[in-house]
Amino acid sequence: MARDWRGWVALGLLAVAGSAQACFVAPRVEQVAPGILRMPPRSAQASWAVLPVHGKLPESRLRSGGNEPDCSVDFIESPDHPALVSVNTTTPHAVRLSLASGDHVYGLGDKSGPMDRRGRVFTFWNTDAYAWDAARDPLYKSIPFLIVERAGRVFGVFADATQRMTVDVGKTDPNAILLTVADGPLDLYVIDGPTPRALLQRYTALTGRTPLPPKWALGFQQSRYTYLPEARVREVAKTLRDKRIPADAIWLDIGFQDANKPFTVDRKAFPDFEGMLGDLRKDGFHTVLITDLHIAKQAGYAPYESGKAIDAFVKREGADYVGKVWPGDSVFPDFSRAQVRDWWGGLYTDFVRMGAAGFWNDMNEPSVFDVPGGTMPDDVVHRYDDGSTRTHAQLHNVYGMLNARATYEGLLQLTPDGRPFVLTRAAYAGTQRYAATWTGDNTADWHHLAQGVPNILSLGLSGMALAGDDIGGFIGSPPPELLTRWYQLGAWQPIFRSHAATDTRDHEAWVDGPVHEALRRSAIEQRYRLMPYLYTLAEENARTGAPITRPVWFEFPKAGGSDRDFLFGRDLFVAPVVSERLDAHVVQLPPGAWYGLRDGKRYSDKVTFDPAPSEVPVFVRAGAIVPMQAVVQHTGQVPKGPLEVHVWWPEGDAPCDGALYDDDGTSMAYQRGEFVRIAFACRVEGDALVVEAKREQAGFAPWWRAAEVIVHRADGTTRTHHIANARADWTATLR
Repeated sequence: MARDWRGWVALGLLAVAGSAQACFVAPRVEQVAPGILRMPPRSAQASWAVLPVHGKLPESRLRSGGNEPDCSVDFIESPDHPALVSVNTTTPHAVRLSLASGDHVYGLGDKSGPMDRRGRVFTFWNTDAYAWDAARDPLYKSIPFLIVERAGRVFGVFADATQRMTVDVGKTDPNAILLTVADGPLDLYVIDGPTPRALLQRYTALTGRTPLPPKWALGFQQSRYTYLPEARVREVAKTLRDKRIPADAIWLDIGFQDANKPFTVDRKAFPDFEGMLGDLRKDGFHTVLITDLHIAKQAGYAPYESGKAIDAFVKREGADYVGKVWPGDSVFPDFSRAQVRDWWGGLYTDFVRMGAAGFWNDMNEPSVFDVPGGTMPDDVVHRYDDGSTRTHAQLHNVYGMLNARATYEGLLQLTPDGRPFVLTRAAYAGTQRYAATWTGDNTADWHHLAQGVPNILSLGLSGMALAGDDIGGFIGSPPPELLTRWYQLGAWQPIFRSHAATDTRDHEAWVDGPVHEALRRSAIEQRYRLMPYLYTLAEENARTGAPITRPVWFEFPKAGGSDRDFLFGRDLFVAPVVSERLDAHVVQLPPGAWYGLRDGKRYSDKVTFDPAPSEVPVFVRAGAIVPMQAVVQHTGQVPKGPLEVHVWWPEGDAPCDGALYDDDGTSMAYQRGEFVRIAFACRVEGDALVVEAKREQAGFAPWWRAAEVIVHRADGTTRTHHIANARADWTATLR
């Protein structure tokens, strides 16, 4: 039945009804961009998450219309279609969203348990969640962006509020999502799809996208709490090279510091710190240093003295707030002020000069020891640039993001043509503009191995695509088989870092003897073989917001999916082994035909495996064109031989295509057009397959000159064709 529009007020393409007098969020709707509609708060507020929307977005028919009672708004595609969602704001400090019986709800960032959030209540309050598990909530990050999937169609809701919030996803009322904030305003955005790809494109246009990382950040990274003394760091690096285990980074936790004070070096443990960084760099390693945000309250300590000189720290009752963290009594920067962010960024000057390549902002929820709640009191005061103030209760969830922002912007100032790499533990919506992340202090057990998959997928769906686990579990000592399976899964995560606590056994790939070492090396080598494909995915994420690892429904919205299996880009499907004992490893493949990456066999629908310790079931879409390279020991090494262009014979109407992106991997020159982008396509002509490569951008000379085209046929055989000049457009016909 057509809706009765009498008595409504038209605002351009939008229409609203109702009085704002009794409504928590006034039923006034603004169109921010095609498919992004905003219900602003009653009082104006600046957002730390939202950016002006630039660039072309997909067209959308999403509109708004009024409903009864007065504080409701329907979001619809057309007047004669049911509402996608109805928003009611009559309850103080709460918003009610309608939920249909078959809806699935995803996203919400750093939350454990199943990826489908329906039937649970979540709290958003960044928390140092040491040894978290599937029942633990809240965790380290607060990203209040949810995705509703209904019969293959998706839309999103972003609730921009940095104070404490709860999201009840159909638990109290099966027909509703209830967003409740403790105090203060709530800025609500309803964002159209209708596809998952279009939705993420809109959401990341609103909150920002991940900058293209340096290529080394996609390689394998070795860490521990903590490697010391200096001789041990050198030994780990040398062993990686001697055993030919590819690696790009060595991480140093707080043990390298003088008495755990950020921006210092323990010169007794590291007498030639600068020389060590230089030697690691010559050997192809990038060093990442931890720089926690707490500043020791200690006379003569340079960061404390320089911060005190500009009154840089948050206040309580008129004095600098002091809390105990790793260095003891500490003060905390007030990152809500631009002057303080600039000061913080300048603290990296010496480390950058020494040759450190990346930085790790930990403990930035912020974590405070021995106090109720494990963080700053709610009444701690933050001061804005305009002289106004906010309480910590109002800004808690954005504090870690502002720390990461200060670090990222400081590094840009220090190395304007370099790509900063920052890892943050705490985050809010939009943090992807500044930093990568990880799932925090996990435990060395099979549950945490399995739980990392939905956690990382959910972070990617919430904008933070560059995420990973602590390989092997941070807490505890994994048995050999578990550690091996973790390396095998970690090779398919966007951030691939082995990390362990100080009181655990070694987690390095070579522990547990030559059999496990070979299996772990093989997993890492597979990662480096696929580096051209992975780097292309990272560029796609930076350009469009599409996550690197994806649930099956991201590409096949009606296919559903699981919390174990996932897509690596569009074309690779990973079904990892995450259980200690398997009677059978049952894999539900996405729609269409797929090939085993390892055995070359054609598969479809559901298959059952008994995977050997060496096997990780990975499948390739029929019609996929995937670029690969020879194994290198680090990303700065030029691969030997030609570029490999692997093509899996297409079937039916499935697309036969692929892409390749490359640039210098380190600088901002790509922003000036210095990159190469190639579109691959193929078509069947009789008994032959014609493969084509066309350059869409040719502003950079890549490492390859020649290419080897390898076609994988349905009968398990392969055909190859050599391209002598693969830097130009080319066509190959294979039978």
